[in-house]
Amino acid sequence: MTKALNTAPARVALGGGGTDGLRFRTAGPDDLRTCWEIWRESINDYMVRLNQPPIPVEADSIIRLHDHFRSTDPERFVLATRKAEHGGGERVVGFTSSIRRGDLWFLSMLFVRAQDQGAGVGRALLAQVLPTDDAILATATDAVQPISNALYASLGMIPRMPLFGAIGRPVRDGGFEPLPRGIVAQPLRAGAYDRDTGVAAVLDAIDREILGFVRPQDHRFLGVEGRHGFLYRGPDGTAVGYGFASEAGRVGPVAARDEALLGPILGHVLTAIEPRGASALWLPGAAGGALAQVLRAGLRLEGFPVLLCWTRPFADFSRYLPVSPALP
Repeated sequence: MTKALNTAPARVALGGGGTDGLRFRTAGPDDLRTCWEIWRESINDYMVRLNQPPIPVEADSIIRLHDHFRSTDPERFVLATRKAEHGGGERVVGFTSSIRRGDLWFLSMLFVRAQDQGAGVGRALLAQVLPTDDAILATATDAVQPISNALYASLGMIPRMPLFGAIGRPVRDGGFEPLPRGIVAQPLRAGAYDRDTGVAAVLDAIDREILGFVRPQDHRFLGVEGRHGFLYRGPDGTAVGYGFASEAGRVGPVAARDEALLGPILGHVLTAIEPRGASALWLPGAAGGALAQVLRAGLRLEGFPVLLCWTRPFADFSRYLPVSPALP
């Protein structure tokens, strides 16, 4: 069930015009493919002009991500619509989704149809979902989007760190440092977070230490996505990190309590889970040691970097690789 929202973006005075006739409502299950279409259309609109290849027509993974956001934060997944010119009904012109994890509010997506951009739709959508308390505001945005970057920076979400996309497989020996002697990788079966309270408590403790919040709903999503996990324990049995990857090639999240372990844990995850094709992961600029090992192992950087933006620090990215730019 969807919920109509205020037609006037009164939560935050963001300015902008061209919003006459704009209506807002929360997204329903039937809207998710439309949101994927807007996402793909908007990105291709500027990437193709930069001589970059268009995003493939493969909707399933993004639609699952949309569904995750809609199920965990329904009030923060909002559509902007106008009355359709022909046949009545409505036309969705843009959408935004954001999540709240502890003190962190993270803007996951904000996209407007190409023909509707420049008229204040994005600002109006953002005003519908910005928190009114003293939350940490954060997002990730393409480095080649100066208008979006300026909008977020004006709200205090300043670009602080690059996030590099890497793709390929570890084909060169010696690229990754090995796991230190005595560290054991404990496989985590799908659904382990819910079935094993001990595992859940350990994952929560690592997240609380490195990210500053717990996120059980996102760990459950990793199982839905088919990501296989490992919990890494030291000689005394203490958990020192975790890592996830899928047979589709998606890698992350990866966390290490010791910065020096991030690269070895990542190397183990990449080799322990054999994908059907290439592996793909996102590496923060602060994780320089792990990034160097990834490149020495034979993976390559692809595309433009993404910029991580925030009002206040919220995670130690020298010890962490996110799920994706849309989900920290």
